[in-house]
Amino acid sequence: MAWFRGGEIPGESTADTGVLLVNLGTPTAPDPGPIRRYLGEFLGDRRVVEACPAYWYPILYGPILTFRPRKTALLYRAIWSPEGSPLLVYSRRLAEAVAARLPGRVKVELAMTYGDPSVADGIARLQAAGIQRLVVLPLYPQYSGSTTGAVFDRVARALMKWRRVPHLEFIADYHSHPDYIAALAHSVRDTWAKDGQSHLVLSNHGVPVKYVDQGDPYRSQIRRTTELLVAALGLGPDDYSECFQSRFGPTEWLQPYTDDRLEELARQGVKAVTVVTPSFAVDCLETLEEIGGASREKFLHVGGERFSLVPALNSSAHHVDALVSVLRDAGVPTS
Repeated sequence: MAWFRGGEIPGESTADTGVLLVNLGTPTAPDPGPIRRYLGEFLGDRRVVEACPAYWYPILYGPILTFRPRKTALLYRAIWSPEGSPLLVYSRRLAEAVAARLPGRVKVELAMTYGDPSVADGIARLQAAGIQRLVVLPLYPQYSGSTTGAVFDRVARALMKWRRVPHLEFIADYHSHPDYIAALAHSVRDTWAKDGQSHLVLSNHGVPVKYVDQGDPYRSQIRRTTELLVAALGLGPDDYSECFQSRFGPTEWLQPYTDDRLEELARQGVKAVTVVTPSFAVDCLETLEEIGGASREKFLHVGGERFSLVPALNSSAHHVDALVSVLRDAGVPTS
């Protein structure tokens, strides 16, 4: 729950601008109890699951939170590092690196929508530093109400306790920012330099189709990110596939599904793929285990021979450059 301020020792002076970087969240340990608490908070948010509570909550607090945590614990244990949850570790490093690039009058806090460090605690620390301007940057390049919208809800709830609300700048997305696209392209080229170029699979986190039908811009922003990235890489229409992962429950989600597309490619004779996950700012359960583990296994099982996973941008220099540029465009002092 540490906070970060570029170029200063904590407590020496106040800041006039606060930057809140927000990611989704993670259990505190790879055990059923912490996972149950995390999933209860996450799946209990009506931004995430929009079903009627009278219908959904008995399912959530019944079979899901009874049986799912034990199974999920096995998946988390497979990726857990000595430092803790990869999502929190990488997010923390990213926040530190961004803070190091900003002047002392800008204070940077890391927060999670669900779990710790919480949005409320992060904003309280910014308030204690005396900020007059708050810039919120959710670590979701593409906007969805189920992710970015949920961050806004938490921020608004925390600011209800302020007597004098600060000037607020909420960065809803950065899906087409040139430096973000450049960072993605650089990471793909790095992987190709090591493993050889192969068919590029862009696997993005999915959302239910009904959310898009009701006006969520996520699908169109994913499409724009794909267009810009494949153009930067000089790829033709047959050189890449765009698909979606991490669906949950019986609802129809955005398609094609990643595993289905990987199987289709293998059956078409594609022996090697490179998978990049543009909607994930840092590596986490969905990139490391779902894609790097389960999806890799499925592709190889049906005839694939080489599966290369591009690391998420994490705290790479190009990612830090991109986020600093996004903040600069929002008026945050960078020098």
